[in-house]
Amino acid sequence: MAELTQDDLGDDRSLLLVDDDEPFLKRLAKAMEKRGFEVETADSVAAGTAIATARPPAYAVVDLRLEDGNGLDVVEVLRERRPDSRIVVLTGYGAIATAVAAVKIGATDYLSKPADATDITNALLSKGDDLPPPPENPMSADRVRWEHIQRVYELCDRNVSETARRLNMHRRTLQRILAKRSPK
Repeated sequence: MAELTQDDLGDDRSLLLVDDDEPFLKRLAKAMEKRGFEVETADSVAAGTAIATARPPAYAVVDLRLEDGNGLDVVEVLRERRPDSRIVVLTGYGAIATAVAAVKIGATDYLSKPADATDITNALLSKGDDLPPPPENPMSADRVRWEHIQRVYELCDRNVSETARRLNMHRRTLQRILAKRSPK
């Protein structure tokens, strides 16, 4: 996308960032401020919902999984309070079902982490049916697989046998995968 101007953002440049990953949240807030947004941050569903209720922003970037709940709850409040708000949902666990749920609730777009500030800005400012360009650095298939396994492992309370059963995988194979570092 070309260099942004004030006209691209509109009169209301308010942006709500909701993510429980503090280093990521700080870096993204700084990058979005440099792009002309007036940023407000929240690190939980409760804080995000409070800001969305009190001062509904023109733009929002909401993480799907937060420590105190689901980011889609914040999206719902934003849609009720400000229907014209442009919302991007971020997640480390990209899945079609959650993408569909996010869009049905009212998200403008859905991006998998790691998404950089340029990808997020392009998604927030895309007009109409124009799709933003594909990400410059998408996750590899190995990384997506690893993220999915980690997610199921966490949902099974870190029980290897139960995780292996749900993934239809041999337990020892799963143990070897879990012992390795995450792929790039």
